[in-house]
Amino acid sequence: MLTLLWGLPEDGPLARVRRELVDLGAPFWLLSQRDVLETRVDLSVDQGRVEGTVSAGERILDVADVGAVYMRPHDTARLPRLSRLTADSAPRRHAAAVDEALDCWLGITSAYVVNLPSASAGNGSKPFQLRQIQQAGFAVPETVVTSDPMAARAFARLHGDVVYKSVSGTRSRVQRLRPADLARLDDLAACPTQLQRRIPGTDVRVHVVGAQLFATRIRCDADDYRYAVDQGHAPARLSGTELPPGVELRCRALSRRLGLPVAGIDLRVTPDGDWYCFEVNPSPAFTYYEHHTGQPIGRHIAALLAAAASARPPSSAGPVRLPAAER
Repeated sequence: MLTLLWGLPEDGPLARVRRELVDLGAPFWLLSQRDVLETRVDLSVDQGRVEGTVSAGERILDVADVGAVYMRPHDTARLPRLSRLTADSAPRRHAAAVDEALDCWLGITSAYVVNLPSASAGNGSKPFQLRQIQQAGFAVPETVVTSDPMAARAFARLHGDVVYKSVSGTRSRVQRLRPADLARLDDLAACPTQLQRRIPGTDVRVHVVGAQLFATRIRCDADDYRYAVDQGHAPARLSGTELPPGVELRCRALSRRLGLPVAGIDLRVTPDGDWYCFEVNPSPAFTYYEHHTGQPIGRHIAALLAAAASARPPSSAGPVRLPAAER
């Protein structure tokens, strides 16, 4: 059984996992989104058993041979071959049909998927995800999601030091609400926004990979360390760190609750030693942290996939069973 990789070959995390699978000698099949116009997905379901093929040009994959999947698909419509075409053009409709068919297959396949689209969907609603974070035992900042300028101003008066960011899973910059921004709050009527009490402290990113945890401490003066230089600050300084046992347990509980065997958890520890969780990324760009710390995150993702693929019997209709520590 092999691992299916789906995404852009040049995508950093996908390329890293691919290299690690090569080093492990683990079989894999790369389905490049750049070949979407040459891709066909032919599937059928009979009494709960999924059969069919995925083909890209002359390459053909029997889905019964897939034991694990690592997916990092990008927006197909933004590919150079498609971006200038209208949504109702034949190439765009074909690409959308391929994406939809693969998404459907991922939802019903017995292969081990990192991560299931249904599990990742929670990242599209920050309020929903915050509730899951709380239920896993983490503290979260006081938060309001609103399109009401008066409610936003009241929240800012109450908490004083406030940050704002997108409500959706679309990547956005975390920014502090400055006095000059108050006049722009009327724009919320057209764009619901999430505001949170700013939590002082040090950022810690935790990557969960099956039973493994990799914690990275980030020292930076910017409101969003990912864009420190753009905001006029020195680049963030990253280093590996250890987590208190209780925080480790909560990270594992959170990834299990969300159904994410691989996840990027954003934490902050205050000067008083209190741990807050802001959000969970279901498709983390782990190579940024790996580059700065040397943590073998990609190697462990590849090993997780290879173990899952080899654990699935050929042509099995049943789910992959991993050792308890890896579930």
